[in-house]
This record gives sequence, structure tokens and C-alpha cells, in this order.
Amino acid sequence: MTHAIRFHKTGGPEVLVWEEVSVGKPGPGEARIRHTAVGLNFVDIYNRSGLYPAQLPSGLGSEAAGVVEEVGPGVTDLKPGDRVAYGASPLGAYSEARLIPADRLLKLPDGVDDKTAAAMMLKGLTTQYLIRQTYRVKAGDTILLHAAAGGVGLILSQWAKHLGATVIGTVSNDEKAKLAKAHGCDHVIIYTREDFVKRVDEITGGKKVPVVYDSVGKDTFLKSLDCLAPLGVAALFGQSSGTVEPLNLGLLAQKGSLYVTRPTLFTYAAKRENLVAMANELFDVVKSGAVKIEVHQTYLLKDAAKAHTDLAARKTTGSTVLLV
Repeated sequence: MTHAIRFHKTGGPEVLVWEEVSVGKPGPGEARIRHTAVGLNFVDIYNRSGLYPAQLPSGLGSEAAGVVEEVGPGVTDLKPGDRVAYGASPLGAYSEARLIPADRLLKLPDGVDDKTAAAMMLKGLTTQYLIRQTYRVKAGDTILLHAAAGGVGLILSQWAKHLGATVIGTVSNDEKAKLAKAHGCDHVIIYTREDFVKRVDEITGGKKVPVVYDSVGKDTFLKSLDCLAPLGVAALFGQSSGTVEPLNLGLLAQKGSLYVTRPTLFTYAAKRENLVAMANELFDVVKSGAVKIEVHQTYLLKDAAKAHTDLAARKTTGSTVLLV
């Protein structure tokens, strides 16, 4: 028997339980992996709370690193002992071991350790589609990034800076402002005491920005639209402050023929070849040193409820890893 974090009903962190589970042998196209490190992400809170419905009882988490123990029939590109990681899988990463579709697994290159991999797969792949696909950031662009000291924020600001962009980041306090500045943000706005729309206007000389990356949602989204230049893109990829209200599409015309998208990693990485290409680009920028992955907090996997409490209270910065 092995252990996993599960929830039998939706709710707060208290619904998470550490229980024995049976894993079994991998079926066709599957692999059994033993985890070493599991990534913590805000989407885990959405799943646990019921904002994103899951079939109950349910496991949790979709990002981890570990070692292949066994492969099922038809799996030819993985073997026992391979170091692997994933960031776009069915729920169940909060576990000591699990079965997983082998086409979701990515072999880890030398130079990327398990803890780093667990911290970067979901957030790094999310960054890849946001700045290389949703809106392709190029040298000379000035972009706006909310939650710049968060897990995705610290990766995205470094990568965008590497591409030659000017990064404006918003954060909630002075400590997070220092962190964002140290990770590629050229301008940091403390939104709790500054009007970020006004500051973006000042920073850009009234030109505004071609793209806003917004994972905050309810508290920022309409103001994000006011930061966009004509034909600009608002990429809403999370909602840590709550769900955005239904949008009057006429506003998009009034504010400059804007585009709004609600992208997800699961869509962009649905095809195996796309997932592999995205991961290779991520591994390249990390191995080159252009993007540094820093794990700022670790918890034991069985203490996942405490990690969720701290994440929701914005007590964490950057990446957090649950150790198995």
C-alpha cells in the first residue's frame, strides 16, 4: 500500500486527508511512477474547493517529478529507472506513487534536479504557452504581468526579459516588489497603494501595452483592459481573487478592438508533440541560466493542508514543493 492526499468532499484545506491507496500495475499506455517531489499550484485550491469540479473522491495535483517503476504494454520510450516529470496530467500528483498516461511524462535532462522539475513543470509550461503562443512576446514589447512574485510570475518575467521585453509587474507589498525586481521586472507597481492603470500609462508614455497576463481575475480584470493598447490581448489564466463577472463584449470595442482569451495548459499541451516541444523550450532556457527556478518553500506531502492555507493567504512567494 502507498499513501496519497485525497478529498471526499469539496471545501477548505481541512477536507484534505492522508490515506492509504492501492496503485496496482500499469495498463496499456501507462507508467507507474514513484514521486520524489510534487509541485503546489493555485489550481489545486480551485480543484479542492469545487471551483473546478472533480469526480469525488479525488486525488489532487497535476505536477510532480519522480522515477519510473514500471511501464505498461505499448510504452516504448520509457523504462524503469528513468527520471521523469510532468505538468499536465490527470489529478493525482499528491501521492507517493501513481499510475499515469505515459504520454504525459517528460524525461528530465541532466542538470535539472527533481525538486526544480516539480517546481517548474506546470508553471514553466504555462509560461511557455503564454509568452510563446497566446501572445508571442518579442524584443521591444512592454508587457504587464500581475502577481509578478508568484510561481508563474517569477518565471514569466525572467523569460520575457530574456526575449528582450520590458516587464511591468504588479505585487501586493514591498517584499514581493524586491523579489519581482530581482527576477526581471523593470517596473514594479504595488497595487495595494498605487493605481496600476495610471502607472502603466505613465511608464509607457500613454502608449499602454500589447498584452496583459492576468492570473488574479476579479480584482484586476476590468482594469487590465484599461492598460491595453488598441488590438491588445488580455490573457486571463487564473482567478486567485475570484471569478471574473460576465463581460459586456461592447467594452472590447470601446477600449480599442481588444482580444480576451482564457487559455489553459491542457488545451495547448493536449497533443504529445506539442507538449514535448514546449518542454524542450522550457528545459533550454532553464539549463542556459536565462530562467532560474527557485524553490522558496517546502512542506512534507502529508502536510498539504498547511501548504494550501499559506498559499491562499499569500504567505508564499515563487515556487513551493511538497516533498515525498
